[in-house]
Amino acid sequence: MKLPFSLRCFLCFLTGVGIFLSSNVLAAPVLPDNIEWLTNTNDPVFSSGDAKKGGTLRSAILSFPLTFRVVGPDSNSSFRSAILDNQLSLIGIHPNTLNIIPEIATHWAFGKDKKSMYFKINPLARWSDGKPVIAADFAYTLEFMRSKQIIAPWYNDYYTREIDKIIIYDDLTLAVISTKAQPDLYLKIGLSPTPRHYYGRLGKDFIKKFNWKIVPNTGPYQISKFKKGKFVQFKHKKDWWAKDLRYFKNRFNVDKVIFTVIRDHNLIWEYFKKGRIDVFGMTLPKFWHVKSNTAVVKNGYVQRIWFFNDTQRSATGLWLNRDRKIFKDPDICYAFAHAMNIEKIINKVLRGDYFRLEHGFVGYGQYSNNSIRARRFSLPRVVQYMEKNGWLRGTDGIWHKGNIRFSVGVSYSQEAHTPRLVVLKEEAKKAGIELNLQRLDPAAAYKKIIEKKHDVAWMGWSTSLRPQFWEHFHSENAHKPQTNNITNTDDSEMDILIDAYRDSLEESERIDLARRIEAKIHDLGAFIPTFMVPYVRQAYWRGWCLPKVPGTKNSNTLFDPFSTSTGGLFWFDKELYEETKNALKKKKPFKPVTLIDETFKKSSPN
Repeated sequence: MKLPFSLRCFLCFLTGVGIFLSSNVLAAPVLPDNIEWLTNTNDPVFSSGDAKKGGTLRSAILSFPLTFRVVGPDSNSSFRSAILDNQLSLIGIHPNTLNIIPEIATHWAFGKDKKSMYFKINPLARWSDGKPVIAADFAYTLEFMRSKQIIAPWYNDYYTREIDKIIIYDDLTLAVISTKAQPDLYLKIGLSPTPRHYYGRLGKDFIKKFNWKIVPNTGPYQISKFKKGKFVQFKHKKDWWAKDLRYFKNRFNVDKVIFTVIRDHNLIWEYFKKGRIDVFGMTLPKFWHVKSNTAVVKNGYVQRIWFFNDTQRSATGLWLNRDRKIFKDPDICYAFAHAMNIEKIINKVLRGDYFRLEHGFVGYGQYSNNSIRARRFSLPRVVQYMEKNGWLRGTDGIWHKGNIRFSVGVSYSQEAHTPRLVVLKEEAKKAGIELNLQRLDPAAAYKKIIEKKHDVAWMGWSTSLRPQFWEHFHSENAHKPQTNNITNTDDSEMDILIDAYRDSLEESERIDLARRIEAKIHDLGAFIPTFMVPYVRQAYWRGWCLPKVPGTKNSNTLFDPFSTSTGGLFWFDKELYEETKNALKKKKPFKPVTLIDETFKKSSPN
């Protein structure tokens, strides 16, 4: 029997489907009066009109991802970005001007309450399965991210604390309402859609059910083929809906991107020299200064580029697990920091190419506390802190206290970092601290660290436009697995500062709180910053091309195939590539090419 319309609507309200009325989605047939719609078609494009379509980019990854999910257990690996970067948001940020630019939304408006934003969805927007992107897909994002079934506490918290509700006016018009007014509103509520038509009602089997599913997306590429442990292939959509938009035109030019699992960095280099991989990162000094002295580079078949950027710096360093008894006392963390001879690594192993990172939030403009200086190698300071706390040097030279010996494991994943850590180990021994180096497969290293089973983690984190503290340093994320608080920092004063930072309505106050939090992180001593690299160095086979200005000021690589903010600027010139291959066979050299681009170089890396 067909139900009356009123009853059907009531049932829709109860289930949160159909017309998508729920506690998080309110019916609102009329937009506010005097709304001022904005867009941006005036900022400079950063792609090249010379770009050509076609070709396959062959790249490498050190390990196969543990899952294709982007939330939940084991999802927060480096490969996750390849999937997320193919999911557009309502709006984006121009990588050079930092102004808002359109993505899925063509227009936006700010509410007078300073906590509401309104959006008009591009009617061309489509999921990869052909279904239109509608306002209800953004409402479902809120439902999805708040669900306990995804087992993702950070997302559960963020989408509850930061976003109040979504209002749907029609299929192409919506409002996203923040829980509070804030100065960077557009950074908080420029949501990505989630396909309700694909996920449906989430159950307790979510983690297992969607572990290897290829979810519909809105970006230029989607996973088309994979073999576990071997490779993942992405394919460009035949008629991507956004290909002619101002900030996407002449970008995302290759037809396919293939990531092959090659579990050793040196082996990737061998693949690259043989032309089986197209691009190779040369940030490591031994590749730029030494291994580049090889025939394919000297004869011009492979070209090199050194491109300076101006962006936020990764929080790279040593992360001490404060749930380990030895690191519970900040004084012992300080002693450990003073036993780390980072400067010797920079000068001896890294040829002076890297710069010392002073703290974990460098490059964030006014939000960075540039008065903080990392603790330097100092044997007297180590002795001072250790003796103050009753430690003694043993007959083997290592500090001990009772039955505790200052011997800790350092978990890391890249073989290329072993020479750095060997120097660190040798210098730490002089200071009476024993480091046991534990290199693991990247996936295994990540899992060990995220499960909080490490003593010391040697790693770095990705960045955002503003400093993010809660996930890394709030006690809410301490003493439990699958959170980013890998130091297990649990400090009530820190919690108060972080909560105030998240709740602040004033930018000046947020800046002050950010600097105080950074100082507090330094005082707790559980993170020891190591290096920063204010540039990109890469090698690529002749036939791969870049724009006149090869990247943006926020580019961390020049051959990122997917990122909607900075990626997809390169292209493949088949004729040039074939000319190169033929010359290689005939041993006909070209003039060697090393490009140095300082468009965005700052006078000081700090």
